[in-house]
Amino acid sequence: MGRSRYVITEPDKPHFLTCTVMEWLPLFTRPALVEILLDCWRYQQAHQGLRLYGYVVLENHLHFIAQAPDLSRCVSSFKSFTARRIIDQLTAQGAERLLERLRFARRAHKLDRAYQLWQEGAHAELVYSPAVMREKLDYIHHNPLQRGYVDRAEHWRYSSARNYAGQQGLIEIDRWD
Repeated sequence: MGRSRYVITEPDKPHFLTCTVMEWLPLFTRPALVEILLDCWRYQQAHQGLRLYGYVVLENHLHFIAQAPDLSRCVSSFKSFTARRIIDQLTAQGAERLLERLRFARRAHKLDRAYQLWQEGAHAELVYSPAVMREKLDYIHHNPLQRGYVDRAEHWRYSSARNYAGQQGLIEIDRWD
């Protein structure tokens, strides 16, 4: 069906989004790289009107529900900024094998960069009702459970499940209750 199915149709409404690392490389087993994602969201919350309702970061992809005055621009700048910072971090760490894979994964038409970190698109799906919001939050929070990583959703460090369980999360979110 092509990428047209995954457009941000109503940019001022919440959308469920997915960002996936090229070749499904397990980059987010490194806490410093996850912190880059969280720092970017914090900046966007403070300066771009990002409302983050829920998220989960797994080893090679992330899901989140967000809303912003210009959500397309927020997602684009998120992916661009985090890619640059993650590549810089991997370079500083001498992670040559990962960098080589990301260099190989770069699309031929992307002449402005040496590496490609994120797969294209964000698979945006409009969250058009409270029932869909609940369904997507449940999906996000249960993802680590289904993979067998934890026994309780709030035990996954890189998830808003903690926020929804009344605990301190790693980043502030706009709880949907």
